[in-house]
Amino acid sequence: MSKPALGKAGGTARFDSRGPGETRRVGARLGRLLRPGDTVLLSGDLGAGKTVFVQGIARGMGFKGSVSSKSFVLMGEYQGREFKLYQADLYRLEAPEQAEELAMEEYCEDGVLVVEWPERAPQVFAPDSLRVRFEVSGERTRGLILEAGGPRSGELLAGLRR
Repeated sequence: MSKPALGKAGGTARFDSRGPGETRRVGARLGRLLRPGDTVLLSGDLGAGKTVFVQGIARGMGFKGSVSSKSFVLMGEYQGREFKLYQADLYRLEAPEQAEELAMEEYCEDGVLVVEWPERAPQVFAPDSLRVRFEVSGERTRGLILEAGGPRSGELLAGLRR
């Protein structure tokens, strides 16, 4: 895996992954840094590696079980060492208002919220979220572009750079 390339003003970074194992490792590094109240938003095409990344986050948080795509179930809940991981998949939302009704960020105050397909309801997420965009660059390779939206997500990004 390549070292992250720094973006302007330290608000972005890019990791290049050569396969699912590397994508999981970046997720695990992030999982060890996350704290209750943090929100991570994952965007990218189907099959780009979002769920693989969530598997890594769960491992980094100490969850030992299986993590799978939530395409047919809107929210998954996993107990980590110290707090919970909530995985939301908004792919099947029919209207952004449906996400507002879920009150995800309030529901997840006791843990970390990771959202796949946040672009389906962007208005419901706090600006200080860590955004991760997955770019398919080859059959197994991916570019992970991370962008901090505020002070806390900036701390997470700085921690990943170390």
